[in-house]
Amino acid sequence: MEIRNIAIIAHVDHGKTTLVDKMIEAGQVEDERNRLSGELIMDNNDLERERGITIVSKNVSVSYKGTKINIIDTPGHADFGGEVERVLNMADGVCLLVDAFEGPMPQTRFVLGKALSMGLKPLVVINKVDKENCTPDEVHEKVFDLMFELDADEEQLDFPTIYGSAKNGWMSDDWKQPSGSILPLLDQILDYFPPRKIEEGNTQMLITSLDYSSYVGRIAIGRLTRGEIRENMPVILSKRDGSQQKHRIKEVFIFDGLEREKVQQVQTGDICAITGLDGFEIGDSICDFEQPEPLPTIAIDEPTMSMLFSINDSPFFGKEGKFVTSRHISERLDKELEKNLALRVENTEKADKWMVYGRGVMHLSVLIETMRREGYELQVGQPQVIVKEVDGVKCEPMEELTIDLPEEHSGTAVEAVSKRKGEMKNMEPKGNRMVINFEIPSRGIIGLRNYLLTATAGEAIMTHRFVDYQPYKGEIPGRLNGSLISMELGTSIPFSLNNLQERGTFFIAPGENIYEGQVIGENSRANDLVVNVTKTKKLTNMRSSGADDKVKLAPPKQFSLEECLEYIQADEYVEVTPENLRIRKILLKETDRKRSSR
Repeated sequence: MEIRNIAIIAHVDHGKTTLVDKMIEAGQVEDERNRLSGELIMDNNDLERERGITIVSKNVSVSYKGTKINIIDTPGHADFGGEVERVLNMADGVCLLVDAFEGPMPQTRFVLGKALSMGLKPLVVINKVDKENCTPDEVHEKVFDLMFELDADEEQLDFPTIYGSAKNGWMSDDWKQPSGSILPLLDQILDYFPPRKIEEGNTQMLITSLDYSSYVGRIAIGRLTRGEIRENMPVILSKRDGSQQKHRIKEVFIFDGLEREKVQQVQTGDICAITGLDGFEIGDSICDFEQPEPLPTIAIDEPTMSMLFSINDSPFFGKEGKFVTSRHISERLDKELEKNLALRVENTEKADKWMVYGRGVMHLSVLIETMRREGYELQVGQPQVIVKEVDGVKCEPMEELTIDLPEEHSGTAVEAVSKRKGEMKNMEPKGNRMVINFEIPSRGIIGLRNYLLTATAGEAIMTHRFVDYQPYKGEIPGRLNGSLISMELGTSIPFSLNNLQERGTFFIAPGENIYEGQVIGENSRANDLVVNVTKTKKLTNMRSSGADDKVKLAPPKQFSLEECLEYIQADEYVEVTPENLRIRKILLKETDRKRSSR
């Protein structure tokens, strides 16, 4: 049976997940449950569905005309760079999916650049041609220009293009003539991507991802490059550091539709899952027992941001989470390291604090959000950018930033970015919106999304990707307003909140439990202010007119986890529990804060 391994590249919300679902249906693999509930098969983790992004790559397969097509879903966000490289290692070609209105976007560029540099051939699919005001022909030109910029060779630039609408289930060579079926795309995949030549030689397989099952332990997943893999076969596991270990494979599975199917032996070129190996990591090779020849390991992008994780030591410790001790958090971080390639964890001098390094605020916030949903309680500090020395010069990570916003707000965006040491590269109108490109230090992006959403009434769309390290750009002004800090442990009283309304904006509603040192609002001035909102009204036996009118309170400001991380100052933590996000001062008592500020 012939095999094609195709990775799908697309920007957030360009229809990748919908397209894959339609291809699965076309290959007659229908999971009744998913079909009846109309759910997305690929993005099946809650966080992925809420954010509309792919975080972890998935594998599914479609059988068509006697050929097995393995479809590999790639994450689009540059923060998940570690995932991308592993996935592309398994692919024979890439399918680039682009929106017929928006055209190629920065995150598409990140993954496409990686794919072209690995020599993979692209097939372009222009989706959503049924949208009004779409310009498929212009988008086709833009894709060509993008590939040219990314140094594609002549063979890569001679790519075929398919147009269609994944939502309505059709693809065609000509966007003006809908075909009514998705099959022209599958035909094009079979015609354009040649079957991989089977190399002669003994067993070689690079482990590019892993899974875990409580029954069989860790499962290694990768593509068999050459040779054979069978049940109970002795193999050599060649590690990243060059050492070699003897192992025996237990069971072998291949992907069939959405399921894993147990087989005796794997065909060369197919993607398979293997149980029975211990102590392997992503990037290790499985080789022949007699004459091992390991494959080159995967190079992973360096982390650009760090954050301090610590156990929750606030007065509300252990009230909401199941896993609260340092042992729980340490074990969970170790488990994450096994499959999250771009993550690094270092122990600090204190046993209950860890420095966690990642590819950006998004990368780290997805980990924190996953942990809180699993029942963990922890505290995290302000995200810090990793500064390196290159040839004796202090350098910091720079990002390419694209902001898409209504035309009348473009001045606000340019001003905000230049204050943060960003530099405008290009500006182009798109209908009544503007798309502006900048180059900006990574630390300038922290807190920018918040500011722009407020300034543009939620209209701004911001995407960014890491470019390289450049000389340090100087100080960036931080948050201008101070914090309102609670003076006592207790419950917030509407009467007190009302009296303090003109002092700033509150983050808490009446009747919430609060503690001393918790940040309960933003001061309207630049300094921190300690306030008491647990005071009740003094009762007297005198009547006064109008004293008992209803208190009118402004609604509290609610933060998402990423907004909290971008909001806090260096002397604050975010307390993360399964039910609440609270901002607090690192030193809860005011006397301690005054002493340390001296």
